Amino acid sequence: MHPSSFEYFAPARMEEALSLLSKHSGEAKIMAGGQSLIPLLKLRIASFPYVVDISRIEGMDQIKEERGFLEIGALTKISELEDSNIIKDKYQILHEAATQIADPLVRNRGTVGGNISHADPSNDIPAVVIAMKAKLEVIGRKEKRTLNADSFITDSFSTALEEGEILSKILIPIPDTRSGGCYIKQKKSAGDFSIAAIAVQMTLGDDYKVRSAGIGLTSVAPKPTRAVKAEQYIEGKRVDNSVAKEISKIVVSESDPSTDFYGTAEFKKKILGRIAEDAINLSYERAMVK
Repeated sequence: MHPSSFEYFAPARMEEALSLLSKHSGEAKIMAGGQSLIPLLKLRIASFPYVVDISRIEGMDQIKEERGFLEIGALTKISELEDSNIIKDKYQILHEAATQIADPLVRNRGTVGGNISHADPSNDIPAVVIAMKAKLEVIGRKEKRTLNADSFITDSFSTALEEGEILSKILIPIPDTRSGGCYIKQKKSAGDFSIAAIAVQMTLGDDYKVRSAGIGLTSVAPKPTRAVKAEQYIEGKRVDNSVAKEISKIVVSESDPSTDFYGTAEFKKKILGRIAEDAINLSYERAMVK
């Protein structure tokens, strides 16, 4: 099936892209890697009179540490997260998520910003940036603003982006010593969306009690979700099996899965409880050895 006709633009500069979005306000759709948008267009699930492809804008594909943050440009390919030595060495949670997204063909084209901005409740990167308490920089014609990762996605396929705005970069606080995290994704088959998935990042104090924690969930609610109550429960505690089991119960209570092709809501909760316990234990172990 072919998509409905649309006018295609490929600006080389951010100013040009913002101008096009302003000119065609309400009718233009941003495309980055196209791995989510193109299938929607081809199946005619969605149609737009204008498509603004921002993939040629320079300076939006960097991975660097600067001023206390890991800065990831929104046009950074998922495969670049896989290959980056910085990510492998210091941000294992991100590396684990990137390697489990779809297949190499998709990862070579799909972008970090696109994975977040598409706001699919089953996408992987949103849960990770929520767990890592990232900030997202957004650019519009009149101003630049910064949003917390856990407030960026407002509902299924909906974000806090205002008309004419573009997600430009992701800012992740550089972890302190004694920090560890992981991303665990339970899926039916390789390259598939998850039945349930969880991202956990924690930092320990000198007494090896959890000083701060971030927990992000995906595929178990209408949008990627932060498990706030579970975060609050774990802080100030040393993690053992009993603590991990209790946290997993709280995580499940904060989920709201729906029955679909991937399983019943009850089945998803059982899966989430199991992987939550594993993720809490593994993250704590990794933080202990730093």
